[in-house]
Amino acid sequence: MVRTITAASEIDRLFAEGTRAVHPVMVVFALPTPEARGPEGRVLFVAGKRIGSAVRRNRAKRVMREALRRAGGPWPGLDVALVAREATISARPDELDRALERAAARFGRER
Repeated sequence: MVRTITAASEIDRLFAEGTRAVHPVMVVFALPTPEARGPEGRVLFVAGKRIGSAVRRNRAKRVMREALRRAGGPWPGLDVALVAREATISARPDELDRALERAAARFGRER
């Protein structure tokens, strides 16, 4: 089961202090998981209203969730936020996989 980040203060901290990896199909933020939360990695999926209707936003989150699963995430010891872009919905699975591989390498995590 994937643990999600729910506390607003932790989400704000992730976006303010996290390392960012930008790709045309998504933006990925990562920050070490607070020790009080345990060693497991956690994840947050974000699809803002600029993506479109609720149907499009939900699809973007599903696509990112599946890409993260294929990439072996969430990674132990990291809080990760995946932020959808308009291209996320129409991106091919291999494009999403490449985006997450590049992000994982930037954060020091390999498949």
